[in-house]
Amino acid sequence: MSMAEFTGQTYGQATQQRESQQAVPVGAPAGPSSFLAPTERPEEPITSGMPVGSGAGIEALSPIAAAPGTREDLILSLRAIASRYPNPALLVLLQEMEYE
Repeated sequence: MSMAEFTGQTYGQATQQRESQQAVPVGAPAGPSSFLAPTERPEEPITSGMPVGSGAGIEALSPIAAAPGTREDLILSLRAIASRYPNPALLVLLQEMEYE
């Protein structure tokens, strides 16, 4: 494999880049023909492995929240706060809200 030519950088960087190639050689650049090659997996969707595409996304995992300003919304907010910052007063308030 031939070494890549490093031109246009500031003084001293060409030598540094040339030396770095000895540890990890730079491969040949991908040519336009590699993008035009036929697919190796014709049955696999292009979005395979991505968090988008067919089926439900991440939004299917999140719970449906209560309408803002409702009692249920207040209780959900209190539960979230109590789970992060538990204290006796907040836990008593949450218990009273849940069982009224």
